[in-house]
Amino acid sequence: VPVAGSAQENKPLREPDVIFVPTPPAVVDAMLKMAAVHKGDVLFDLGSGDGRIVVTAAKDFGVKGTGIDINPQRIAEANANAAQAGVTNLVTFRNEDLFEADIHEASVVTLYLLTSLNIKLMPKLLHDLKPGTRVVSQTFDMGNWKPEKEAQVEGHDIYLWTIPENAGGKK
Repeated sequence: VPVAGSAQENKPLREPDVIFVPTPPAVVDAMLKMAAVHKGDVLFDLGSGDGRIVVTAAKDFGVKGTGIDINPQRIAEANANAAQAGVTNLVTFRNEDLFEADIHEASVVTLYLLTSLNIKLMPKLLHDLKPGTRVVSQTFDMGNWKPEKEAQVEGHDIYLWTIPENAGGKK
């Protein structure tokens, strides 16, 4: 059990799979636009870093959002950014492993991982998410699962998929 003030306190649950690279604001806006984010959506950002996608979605569209990040330092930054933007009533940041997190509430999922991680995450997305849930990834695709839409903003590729009706055996 970590003791307050100990070196263990801010240690990730396990080492992060990717280093934190902030998404440029124009790319955040393009991702939210491509996913057609609107009031009533519930957005989950897997590997949420400093929370900028979740905070922007809450601020610009009034949607509830949850960020999942394995690094407690990123969670602290995200909570500070949410407070600064005045959206703490709409957003939650959870220090969890995105492969184990409960994401079933999401109507939109945003990703900025790696293709290999997206592919590893794909069975969870297809199993846990409701048909019609939109999934948007920056820079990295999902291998054989071809996106419905692709765009490029400031040199960054953006991809969109929709969870199909028969995903994970659900009708």
